[in-house]
Parts: sequence; structure tokens; C-alpha cells
Amino acid sequence: MKQMPNTSQEYDAVISICRNLFEKKMSDYGSAWRILRLPSLTDQIFIKAQRIRGLQQNAVQKVDEGEISEFIGIINYCVMALIQIEKGVVEQPDLNTEEATKLYTKKVTITKQLMMDKNHDYGEAWRDMRVSSLTDLILQKLLRVKQIEDNQGKTLVSEGIDANYQDMINYAVFALIHLEAASK
Repeated sequence: MKQMPNTSQEYDAVISICRNLFEKKMSDYGSAWRILRLPSLTDQIFIKAQRIRGLQQNAVQKVDEGEISEFIGIINYCVMALIQIEKGVVEQPDLNTEEATKLYTKKVTITKQLMMDKNHDYGEAWRDMRVSSLTDLILQKLLRVKQIEDNQGKTLVSEGIDANYQDMINYAVFALIHLEAASK
């Protein structure tokens, strides 16, 4: 008998891996990322998403890092962006690992609840999607964020930048759940 997936547990498992890496990098580098403006974070995410797309399309891979590490990077950079939206950009690192991890957890908790609400309404439609489609959706969200940034944050009818970062986190989590299932 096939076991029904538990999206909440799978989500938490992915986030645990991402948070663990975030904490280790905080120990290595401190909160140097706090100086990054939103467009810089958006560009970092864009580079990672473009690399994933390239990995999905190219037969030859020249750097020995696959999609998984890039999706983890997307999640962590999106969380950093959400923290920057709340706290603002600073000129010098100002968070210790404990403070940054608390903020990380706060942002992920809100983002997970959004996913659970949407998942309820959409009936876990993402489970039938391909990882390549999730990658394309992340790239689409990035292009939207870049446009909003170019418009100095003004939108006429669209959700704000934070909602787009949250969606990218959720799409990346879904991709990692798919990749984990495929490796079994």
C-alpha cells in the first residue's frame, strides 16, 4: 500500500537542511549578507535559478554541484530577502547567529502557512508538476520581482515583492521534495 505523503513533514525536513546550512554559514561569515540590497539578493537568486535551468537543459555539467544545492541557495537567499524587507539594509553586519536564526524561523513559519493554505485550495497540484516547471515558475517570479524593483516597489494590482519571495521558497521546497523522492 502506497503511503500518503505528509507535505508538512516533508516541508519541515527540507527547511531543516536549509536552516542548518544557513546557521553554518552564519558561523563562518557572520551576517555580512545584511548589507545586500534587495536587487542584489534577487540577482543572486536569479543566477541560481538560471544555473538550475542550465543543468536541466545541458548534457554536460562543468561544476560538480547539482540542482539540490542551488535550490537550497534559492530558499536561503529568499529568506534573507524577507528579513531585509522587514529590517532594512544596514551598512555593517548587525545580527548574531541566534538572532538571524530566529528571524529565519519566523519568515519560514509564515511562508509555510501560506503554502499550507494554498495547498489546501489547490489540492497539492504541485505534486503533479515537474521540477523543470517549478524552476520556470521561480524564474518567472524573479522577472516579476525585478520589474517591481525597477518600478521602485510600486505595483498597480499585483502582490508585493515579499509574496513573490515566499512563492519562490515554496516552489524550491516542492522541487527538493520531488528530487528527494526521485532519489529513493
